[in-house]
Amino acid sequence: MKLLVDENFRGAIVRGLLRGRPELDLVRVPAVGLGAADDPTILAWAATEDRLVLTHDAATLIGYAYERVAAGQAMPGIIAVRQDLAIGPVLDDLLLLIDASREGEWNGRVIYLPLR
Repeated sequence: MKLLVDENFRGAIVRGLLRGRPELDLVRVPAVGLGAADDPTILAWAATEDRLVLTHDAATLIGYAYERVAAGQAMPGIIAVRQDLAIGPVLDDLLLLIDASREGEWNGRVIYLPLR
């Protein structure tokens, strides 16, 4: 699974993911030159690179994602994580999703954490 991590996503979660799965193909928005990009641009890049997006931005990013789906455009999926959740359960849920998912399984979908 390839992931694109939104700019304001909690660094502690990213570090925990990489500690738990060092082989994980994960890039952050600023690292690929999209630090100042708007949400539609980020989603278009994620679609081109076939990367599932990790975000805390349920307010705007998800709306643009659904617009892409409605327009018949590629949208490899979003995992929206509430920012106020404890890191341990978030990591457990994310690692479960990563381990149990097949390539392309989340195309056009939005997943909300917590899963429980």
